[in-house]
Amino acid sequence: MKYVKFYSITILIFIISCAKNINDSRCNYLLNLDIYYEVNLNLPQYSSLNFISNSVFIPNVGNGGLIITNSGTGFLAWDAADPNHSNVPCSVLTISGLEATSSCSEQNTYSLITGQSLGVALTCTLKSYRVENAGNILIITSF
Repeated sequence: MKYVKFYSITILIFIISCAKNINDSRCNYLLNLDIYYEVNLNLPQYSSLNFISNSVFIPNVGNGGLIITNSGTGFLAWDAADPNHSNVPCSVLTISGLEATSSCSEQNTYSLITGQSLGVALTCTLKSYRVENAGNILIITSF
């Protein structure tokens, strides 16, 4: 009886550890970069963020750029690279309302509120960044 419990627990731990490794290996297209970026909401290029449900794309930050969204309850920041594609030109997301879509043949679409895929269930969600609101300045960091 003791051996059955021991083997059952061992097999359960093995299955759980393997499942975790499979999931982690699928979400390794994006690099873990240190990000620090400030957005002044008074500047014209960011003025649309003063209104709910608007998003702005900022190139040359992170893996594929930066997407900042005004959710109505706060600001959200996402990496603009599709986490389910390798780093190819089509993996940079384009914004349409509160959705972001890659231009690859699969055209993965993500919610800019939750970061989850829309339509088709995908393994990886959008990479999020931390947003601090300091008056009219947004500070986006990865740490």
